[in-house]
Amino acid sequence: MTLQDIIDRLRLPFRGEEKALYQALFDIVGFYPNHIEYYKLALMHKSVSRRNEKGRPLNNERLEFLGDAMLDAVVGDIVYHHFEGKREGFLTNTRSKLVSRDTLGKLAIEMGLTKLILSSGHNNSHNSYMAGNAFEALVGAIYLDKGYDGVMRFMKTRILTQLINIDKVAYKEVNFKSKLLEWSQKNRVRMEFRMLKQAKEKASGSPVFRYRVVLEGVEGESGEGYSKKESQQLASEATLKRLRREPQFVDAIFAAKTSRTQMEEEPAMAVPDTEQQADFIIQHDEKPAEESRRNRRARTVTLAPQPQPATQAADGNTNGSTDEFDLSDITAAPKEKTREDIIAEAEAAAFANE
Repeated sequence: MTLQDIIDRLRLPFRGEEKALYQALFDIVGFYPNHIEYYKLALMHKSVSRRNEKGRPLNNERLEFLGDAMLDAVVGDIVYHHFEGKREGFLTNTRSKLVSRDTLGKLAIEMGLTKLILSSGHNNSHNSYMAGNAFEALVGAIYLDKGYDGVMRFMKTRILTQLINIDKVAYKEVNFKSKLLEWSQKNRVRMEFRMLKQAKEKASGSPVFRYRVVLEGVEGESGEGYSKKESQQLASEATLKRLRREPQFVDAIFAAKTSRTQMEEEPAMAVPDTEQQADFIIQHDEKPAEESRRNRRARTVTLAPQPQPATQAADGNTNGSTDEFDLSDITAAPKEKTREDIIAEAEAAAFANE
């Protein structure tokens, strides 16, 4: 116990309830708080939040945001100096595992932090989502109360010395989703995560997700968690275990893959011709222009009655004119002869016989 801890302990209030909270926090974080109001807020879940005099909600969500940022900074600092010479990818992966929701939730349960959380639920010890949020909010409260150095001391002396072996965490592979994806890509197996459930717990209001792994259409294992990432991790872990212990499961996946690839390799039907047949156009043999005109004239004449013998008209032209623009001989039906026409023809015939 440092001198500052002794001074802080002497400042403890004499009220039993407040003193019990101070002592409980000391057992968890390893020091006595200066400003207890930050820690009270960190332990207040949104399900029991109230509003201040300005109407703003009072819960641990803002402290959770602050603590998340501080954890990234402090743990990144620790990992950087602990693993000298390691590449950026290794450092990032190690930090991600140390500050993951699952790790923080387990830490909160192990430290007894979940017993102090105020929420509408009856039992929060199983809820790693709520516990992890409370741990982040606690770190946010420590930062406001003790500053960056206070968070660093808490993580080094309380967490990474007493509760977590940083070397084991760094070299332990826990990204089951990445492992399963690597296996599927190596074997050219199609993989997807199918969401089965998305709901909220009635007691705490925390979101709950359930995903199932599907490989080449064959259903794998499912997992349920308080985030999409957590549920997919659990589903991947269970599916990897099944792949190792059930040869029939592997055979079914590769049989489905073979069936799919055979269908993809089969020749497709001939592509329909997109050229439209111009069968509505009447085709004619190419002939000289003069012959075409004669044929056109011959077809035209057949539409009319047989022409009468050419007679001299008053204007000196004959009614058998060969002018191609003269359409007078094209009629729909022969004209009916009038009485005058009949008399004139009879007279002409009489004079012709003389």
